[in-house]
Amino acid sequence: MSMQAYGLWSLVIVNSAVFILFAYSFFKPATTRDWRSFGAFSAFLVALFAEMYGFPLTIYLLSGWLQSRYPRIDWFSHDAGHLLEMMFGWRINPHFGPFHLLSFVLIGGGFWLIAVAWSVLYDAQQHRSLATSGPYSYVRHPQYAGFILVMLGFLVQWPTLLTLAMFPVLVVMYV
Repeated sequence: MSMQAYGLWSLVIVNSAVFILFAYSFFKPATTRDWRSFGAFSAFLVALFAEMYGFPLTIYLLSGWLQSRYPRIDWFSHDAGHLLEMMFGWRINPHFGPFHLLSFVLIGGGFWLIAVAWSVLYDAQQHRSLATSGPYSYVRHPQYAGFILVMLGFLVQWPTLLTLAMFPVLVVMYV
């Protein structure tokens, strides 16, 4: 019995919901501009997880080129969705490949930055003062920098045409 590689829409929904709710708990959009940025970030996550577990649009669109360039790879297996590992010749488990490990560092670092910045901001709000310590002594909006690191980590882990197109737009929105 082989495992299904795609069409796992429940995983798309669960992963999207977990990451979006986590982001909402820190971001708490209030203005129209905040909601627009949060909506774009949420769309990025849904597009990412839809291709990761639902329908591999990028692989379908690039399948002719990928198959002719890398003929020994089953591009419709789930592991092949880790395009960078496959294209650079990582033929063992891509979850332990250099790009996947780098993505864990970027994603973890982004979440760490968001959490640390949030605690500094919360403390400053409690004291009715300006947040200037911790990450705020280096970056004006460390939560946005954290979100950008998380998105970059996901791009390194699972690059798709949609998320590659959305990433620069989101960076511009956050900057």
